[in-house]
Amino acid sequence: MSDDEIILSELPDDELVQQMHDDLYDGLKEEIEEGTHILLSRGWQPYEVLTDALVEGMRIVGEDFRDGILFVPEVLLSANAMKAGMAILRPLLAETGAPKQGKMVIGTVKGDIHDIGKNLVGMMMEGAGFDVIDIGINNPVENYLNAIEEHQPDIVGMSALLTTTMPYMKVVIDTMKEKGIRDDYIVLVGGAPLNEEFGKAVGADAYCRDAAVTVEMAKELIKRKHNVSAGA
Repeated sequence: MSDDEIILSELPDDELVQQMHDDLYDGLKEEIEEGTHILLSRGWQPYEVLTDALVEGMRIVGEDFRDGILFVPEVLLSANAMKAGMAILRPLLAETGAPKQGKMVIGTVKGDIHDIGKNLVGMMMEGAGFDVIDIGINNPVENYLNAIEEHQPDIVGMSALLTTTMPYMKVVIDTMKEKGIRDDYIVLVGGAPLNEEFGKAVGADAYCRDAAVTVEMAKELIKRKHNVSAGA
C-alpha cells in the first residue's frame, strides 16, 4: 500500500496515533503536523496528543537509536518532525496548564561545539513536560551560573562529546559547590565518551546514557527530591 492511500483524517484515533508513531519514526514532518491537528479537532487534549502520539513515538525512536537500529541523521529527522508537532501544541499546553514536570537548563560545556545529543535530550525532555532552557554550545562556567540564577531550574544538564572537554564538567560542579548552591540542583551529565564512573567522579547526580534515559532519570530524581523536601 503506498503512502498516498493512507488518508490520516479517515483513520480512527488508535490507528491514527499508531500511524503518527510510524511517521515520527520516518521523520515525516507534515504528516505529524496534520495528525496533531486532526487529533485536536477530534477533541483530544493537547497533553494527550503530546504524550500518546509524540512522546511515545519518540520513545520508540530513542530505543532504536540506543540499540543501533537508527542513526543520528534519522533521529534528527524524527526530532524535527516532533518539533513541528510541539510547535502546534506548545501554546495550547500553556493555556491548559498541562502538568509541568520541572525545569531544566542544558548546554554543551566550554570547548565543545557538539549539540546533536544535547538537542535530542532537550526535545525529549520538553516532550515529557519539562521547561527546557537551552544555553547552546561552548559554555564557560559563568553561562551556567547566569542561567541557574535567572531561571532557577530543578535540573542542570551538561553535555560533552570530546574527551578533552569532559573535565570541564567538574569545573562547573566545583564552582557550584564553592558558591554553596550545588545541592539545590539536580546535575545530569551526558555525552558519548562519558560513563557512570565519570559521572560519580565529577560529582554529578547521574550520568545519562541517552535521551530516553535522561527523561526517566530526571523524573525519578525530581520525585525523590520532592519526597525528601516533603519529609523534611
